[in-house]
Amino acid sequence: MKLTDKEYQSLYEKASPNSKWGQNCLWAFFVGGAICAVGQMLCNLYVMLGEDLSDARTWVSLSLVLFSALLTAFQVYDNLAKHAGAGTLVPITGFANSIVSPAIEFKSEGFVTGMGAKMFVIAGPVLVYGTVASAVYGLILVLFHLY
Repeated sequence: MKLTDKEYQSLYEKASPNSKWGQNCLWAFFVGGAICAVGQMLCNLYVMLGEDLSDARTWVSLSLVLFSALLTAFQVYDNLAKHAGAGTLVPITGFANSIVSPAIEFKSEGFVTGMGAKMFVIAGPVLVYGTVASAVYGLILVLFHLY
């Protein structure tokens, strides 16, 4: 089937609806802000329970990873991401989601070849480049006595 340029353009426009970028930005802003607000509330709660600020922040990180992993396992996080888009990519929760999603998807292939091997498919490059970048940054600081 050969299409003319006009026919192709018409099919393209029908298949590609206009993006609601304003609405998408608002959803991302409010959902990302809500995730951060939950993190701050958790931090305040842990401090109120007697943890010092440094330990409270550690507990917040652990809690957010746990909550996002559980929400991913119950398919709540992915449904939220359909509406909130980039708002769910708040670093720690989005990172936990990127590790748990492939693990759940490939669990039928076994613990080693499925979950173990596929768990870091998305997050692996982030870990590698983050580690390398921090090593290079540290080397620069040491070489130029900037520490």
